[in-house]
Amino acid sequence: MSLSLEGFITIMNGWPPEAVWVLMAMTCFSTILIMLRLFGASGIYVYMAVAIVIANIQVTKAVQFNVYPNPVALGTVVFASTYLCTDILTEYYGRVFARRGLWIGFCALSLSTILMTLTLGFAPMTAEQAASGDMAWALPNHDAMMALFKPAPALLVAGMAAYITSQYNDIWIYLLVRRLTGTRHLWLRNNVSTMVSAFIDNTIFSVLAWVVFAPTPVGLSALFFTFILGTYFERMFLAVLDTPFMYLARWCLPMGDRARYETELAAARAEERRFVRR
Repeated sequence: MSLSLEGFITIMNGWPPEAVWVLMAMTCFSTILIMLRLFGASGIYVYMAVAIVIANIQVTKAVQFNVYPNPVALGTVVFASTYLCTDILTEYYGRVFARRGLWIGFCALSLSTILMTLTLGFAPMTAEQAASGDMAWALPNHDAMMALFKPAPALLVAGMAAYITSQYNDIWIYLLVRRLTGTRHLWLRNNVSTMVSAFIDNTIFSVLAWVVFAPTPVGLSALFFTFILGTYFERMFLAVLDTPFMYLARWCLPMGDRARYETELAAARAEERRFVRR
């Protein structure tokens, strides 16, 4: 299994990074629908918890894309997919479920940080200790874990502040657009809420991480054009890309949840028709 997996990774290493990017996005969006179909809102909660943790691990790896002049840190695709989760929860389950998903993701990241910090607190083995216990394979793992999981307080605080603020905004904007347009234009509330929230997330994280908490703050031009706008257009494209999955989510709802949603949707549309006749 490990050999075949390693072989597949080697094959992907030969692909253009944009091809792996598309594969990553399609995997994320498809997995969200599968989890929704199998487990309902609980499946979305699980995905959000995993995605937040994985995105914060991915950010430690930078890749040179053909469309960017400089290497870009990963994590954008997986983190951006959580906005699709929030929109699905808001549309098909309601604001309470969406906010619960937000805080489950926050708790997952906090708990994983605490547990891995305690894990790193164990002193690494010496070569002699490893040899005596036939554990030589584990010798490099402490340094690898330090590289992946050692918390950088400034980045952690910046990331959590940006995550909570932008996700709350995503829910609020989504509901606002729905109040203005009624049950129509699902694509509009999905895209507007995600694009605005992504910009807020990029702005808050960049200002806190690279100016407020940075030992050497970056200049205003670099802050805006490199860090805030650097990946924002990528996130706008992801917002458009996830729109078909937002529509497909309706048909991936568990039968009981779908029946409830259809009833609520019919009632909302009937109310809209009565309002128009007035």
